[in-house]
Amino acid sequence: MSVWDDVVGQDAVVATLSDAVRASRQGAGDAAARAMTHAWLVTGPPGSGRSVAARAFAAALQCTDPDEPGCGRCHDCTTVMAGTHADVTLVGTEKVIFSIDEIRPLVSQAQRAPARGRWRVMLMEDADRMVERTSNVLLKAVEEPPPRTVWLLCAPSPEDVLTTIRSRCRGVHLRVPDPRAVADLLVRRDALSPDVALAAARAAQSHVGLARRLARDPAARERRRRLLAVPAGIRGVGDAVLAAAELIETANADAKAATEERDAAEKAELLRSLGADAGTRLPPALRGQVRQLEDEQKRRATRAQRDVLDRAMVDLLSLYRDVLVVQLGAEVDLVNTDLEAEVRRLAGATTPEQTVRRMDAVGVARERLEANVAPLLAVEAMMVALRPQAG
Repeated sequence: MSVWDDVVGQDAVVATLSDAVRASRQGAGDAAARAMTHAWLVTGPPGSGRSVAARAFAAALQCTDPDEPGCGRCHDCTTVMAGTHADVTLVGTEKVIFSIDEIRPLVSQAQRAPARGRWRVMLMEDADRMVERTSNVLLKAVEEPPPRTVWLLCAPSPEDVLTTIRSRCRGVHLRVPDPRAVADLLVRRDALSPDVALAAARAAQSHVGLARRLARDPAARERRRRLLAVPAGIRGVGDAVLAAAELIETANADAKAATEERDAAEKAELLRSLGADAGTRLPPALRGQVRQLEDEQKRRATRAQRDVLDRAMVDLLSLYRDVLVVQLGAEVDLVNTDLEAEVRRLAGATTPEQTVRRMDAVGVARERLEANVAPLLAVEAMMVALRPQAG
């Protein structure tokens, strides 16, 4: 058992981080300085395990086992992996971007000496969700932290982080793991059947969290099948507009389901802390706090909707990727093995050039959503581009 067990298919990254942990225990010296540094940027595509690798690294840094750093058994390892270690701060956001008010307390916290562990570790997921002015607040803390503070920043790619932040960090990049490695993890950790695990890993394109959900949740698999059946049902602009509206409605429903119960609990807790009862009229002095919470919840719902839509577009890209694989006769595995008949039908009814244009349309829609274009407009334009066209 080790904290590295769930870092799937990333042998080179695990070796680099393990070397850094060992160097951190050796003290000063040129070799130690080269292996260990005060700020790290962990990058990789969605689902590659950036946060998992960063948390395993944090646990290994705090580990008290003298012979096996990152043993996974000691108190420090188990509390870091559980997210309860006093000297490891885990930071993420469920909103579209971090606010400056969320970052400033981290800068102050990073200046404190470790309470009981070897290091004060600041692990920041979604470091790409900082605008420039917010990144500038963090810059000084990352550039010159105290001797026993380590920053671990996670982002999809180095280019997603401000240049001045990136230049102060040592980068490690995770690759997309092999689907078989992801399936092995699901079999070992969740006791799933190998066939179900492998099919889910391929459908999720090696995204570990999504593969686990697809393997365990039949409703999630059915929603994905319905989505991938959409292109076959588009015959004209009218069908495209209806399909876009349905996808937006589904994304809104999924986002609401994911956040509604939590939103209600947060509001009830806030009212309780303010000494107010639900349904009663609040005095003006307290309304601002409730309004602030509601605004944060709206931003979280916006991100949830965008995440659902982006995942749907990634799934559509996987379908057209399979179609292109068949059209070109490439000898590689299909992502959507359960839809092979539909993939071959689409491949026979279109040309590779048309398939590439459709993939481009999906990519443009993703870019538009990232640029805050109204979701319905972006999805409608994409669906119109997916309809059958001559040439």
